[in-house]
Amino acid sequence: MAEHRLGSGRPRLDAILGGGLINPSIALIAGLPGSGKTVLAQQYAFANGTDQLPAVYLSTVAEPLSKILYFGEALSFFEPGRVGRSVLFEDLGGELESDGLTGILSRITGLVERRPCSLLIIDSFRALRYRAVGEREFESFVHQLAGRLAATGTMALWLGEYRRDELEGCPEFAVADAAVLLATEDSGQRGSRDLRVLKLRGSDFLSGAHAYRIESAGIRVFPRLSDIDSGTYELGQRRATTGIAALDLLVGDGYWPGSATLVIGPSGSGKTVMGLQFIYGGAALGEPGIFASMQENQVQLERMISGFGWGTGAPDAVLRCDSPNDIYIDQWYYDLLDTIRSAGACRVVIDSLGDLAAACPDEKRFREFVYALLNHCSRAGISVLLTFESAELYGHTTLSEHGVSHLSDNVILLQYVRDHDHFGRALTVLKTRASRHVPQPHNFEITHDGITITTPRSPV
Repeated sequence: MAEHRLGSGRPRLDAILGGGLINPSIALIAGLPGSGKTVLAQQYAFANGTDQLPAVYLSTVAEPLSKILYFGEALSFFEPGRVGRSVLFEDLGGELESDGLTGILSRITGLVERRPCSLLIIDSFRALRYRAVGEREFESFVHQLAGRLAATGTMALWLGEYRRDELEGCPEFAVADAAVLLATEDSGQRGSRDLRVLKLRGSDFLSGAHAYRIESAGIRVFPRLSDIDSGTYELGQRRATTGIAALDLLVGDGYWPGSATLVIGPSGSGKTVMGLQFIYGGAALGEPGIFASMQENQVQLERMISGFGWGTGAPDAVLRCDSPNDIYIDQWYYDLLDTIRSAGACRVVIDSLGDLAAACPDEKRFREFVYALLNHCSRAGISVLLTFESAELYGHTTLSEHGVSHLSDNVILLQYVRDHDHFGRALTVLKTRASRHVPQPHNFEITHDGITITTPRSPV
């Protein structure tokens, strides 16, 4: 028998659920007030309801139907013209007060037997528990309702205000074929929310915590970064120019496609300039690139690019400027992936990694982000350059910042050096993988053409 799935209208959420919820089945959507249960249920309703098979939304006593409709209209997917035709809203509150669970069971049974629907939503299911005369009556109601929904082949979403530790002993959790928990987690990021699939009978699913946000377009889900599959890049022999001819020689005739390069140095040492040369050097060869900055704004970057004369004739260079004070790292990552795909990018620069780390105090989550990004780009053949600001002006800085250096194929150190009565700049290629490199420090200058490497430095 062919397997049918209920889509959410959100491909990333459906991917977490192994393609969507099994249809028909009973799915429990759990979470504390404000976690987004109603928004998610309405997304399902408008994604699946049709005039022939409408989605039916039943409110109980947790929240007035008028309030659900009022706030629902502020969501972009909510189409008022479909209400009453393909999406039906009904209030069971009065019937629950007068006839209790017996009346509710009869009402729902009549609804699904009289007219088939694409989806039946009960919000809030937990509120029905408080109208039961004892636990046995509620358990009997849950099992009878589940049986009648199964007999009519009705897909159902039951919404409830449950914490995870409350679910284990609940009859509704035992009866449900799927259970999804929406929760606010203490992940070190303001407004962080995580979605977890607690069970999904008859299907694989992506385990663990998946970040989500509630926006005017509804709930946006960002699957756990380690679960992303980016495909495999066919390895080639052509190197990618660094944008600096002399540096190409120092790292062994350029970077391998799909490699990751970490550029470390103090403020003003030339990290941003090196990143821009990498992007615009590729754009000049027809290789689209993305420069994502957490330090300079759009005006500052465009002024710098214009000063070096790189912007002319390079439409394949995309600039992204984000404030580190307003970054939600999972969303930022997925937005970056969308930009990479839409631009067909071959190169990506992130300037600066330290600012991005500061926006994500959870060290484990940040390491997962870095690993996922570099793994995705490596397998897709996209070369990445990361900059990291070091407080050390003259000597060697530690190379273990946030565990990035061991993931990088190339590590380049920029330093200030003092020669008699003036300060200069020096560059050292500290590490390359699968390539011979020249580890000797070299002097360099920033001129109107960008970074220009001059003479090797003599050993001290």
